Amino acid sequence: MSHYAKKRFGQHFLVDQSVIEAIVDAIAPQPGQALVEIGPGLGAMTLPLRQRCGALTVIELDRDLAARLQRQSGLDVIQADVLQVDFAALAVAAGQPLRVVGNLPYNISTPILFHLLGAAAHIADQHFMLQKEVVQRMAAAPGNKDFGRLTVMLQWRYRIEAVLDVPPDAFDPPPRVESAVVRMRPLPADPAVDQARLGELVTVAFSQRRKLLRHTLGRWIEAQGLDIAFDLQRRAEEVPVAEYLALARLARTH
Repeated sequence: MSHYAKKRFGQHFLVDQSVIEAIVDAIAPQPGQALVEIGPGLGAMTLPLRQRCGALTVIELDRDLAARLQRQSGLDVIQADVLQVDFAALAVAAGQPLRVVGNLPYNISTPILFHLLGAAAHIADQHFMLQKEVVQRMAAAPGNKDFGRLTVMLQWRYRIEAVLDVPPDAFDPPPRVESAVVRMRPLPADPAVDQARLGELVTVAFSQRRKLLRHTLGRWIEAQGLDIAFDLQRRAEEVPVAEYLALARLARTH
């Protein structure tokens, strides 16, 4: 039975076999590893992944697709909204860190990335297909126009690497944007950095990108009563992640 892509789920099915093989090679799954695939769709990556690792867990929101997947052996199918899935609990149940992969729905990719951020301590690595523009923002260096809030909030917990570009014609239906695969490897957690506090100050810093930080973050620092030597004669995208983290450590004590 054929399945048509549903716009409300942001479905674009990967169909180019050479691209599929390149992605699976980049993931390099091994038997016994705890693999979790988000949005398996019609199973383009699911089947070759399962062949290499023996079994995997898949998370699919579309009830029709989930029912299809249920009929295949070697798959533990979770029919649910990925934003409601407890990845830390999945890792505990598996007895090992998770390897999370997927062709993420582009319309909710950022919420998914932030949801997974809370489970970073339980994840070995992540490989995702995303809009190329998002991958560029995730991997950007200070001073680059793509460097922003998303960059800081992900780079403080992950080492991020763009793996390969994927053209629109590799999908059915083709998306209107270029795509790319990103690799994310968690970094050791810094217990002195509070994620909520970091998120607060980074949001303030990037609230008016064209202005110098003295107009935004400077006022926030003053309101917090922080005594810190921080160059506010810069724009938010010019500040390295390490400096935002240093500020977050100090802010946590106030």
